[in-house]
Amino acid sequence: MIRNLEDLMYRLSDFFMAPVLLLLALLFGYCLYALGGFACQYWQRRTNRAAYTLDELKHERPRPIKGYLLISIFRLNPNISKDELDVAALQSLEAVRTVSRIAPMLGLIATMIPMGPALKSLADGNVQGISENLIVAFSAVIFGLVIASVTFWIASIKKRWLAVEFAAIGAMIDRRELPAQEALLREVA
Repeated sequence: MIRNLEDLMYRLSDFFMAPVLLLLALLFGYCLYALGGFACQYWQRRTNRAAYTLDELKHERPRPIKGYLLISIFRLNPNISKDELDVAALQSLEAVRTVSRIAPMLGLIATMIPMGPALKSLADGNVQGISENLIVAFSAVIFGLVIASVTFWIASIKKRWLAVEFAAIGAMIDRRELPAQEALLREVA
């Protein structure tokens, strides 16, 4: 009974290898896409830095500033709340943060699956079988770690950018809400 369960688990784990490797390949493609998007956003932020000043933020013309997500959202909707801006910031980071967490897990799964056949090859004295399985195992974990490293780096830099924008906008929102809060307090008193 237990031997049958072990055989079933072994066969199922071998079945997962192809989907895990496919997911790693897709995540590597996304990693390259995210890196290109990050480079584009960096360039936009660099070229539009002059437009991003507090005086420019107060300007009446609602136009987005490329590369500055929260500033653009605020300029198009000046009555937006801090919570809504916070949600927009989290949504913009969601994909790269998720990939940076999932990629190492998939790399580990793709490392562990070939270890069973490698150990079986070792027991049979098949050196070539050991090396073939270990090549796949170590390549998969390296891909997972590279994907995680790049996307974690992108998420960290973007998080800092969004925090700086949020701080600038937050001060304006606080000044906007302060008179309304004072009026409400006078009505209550």
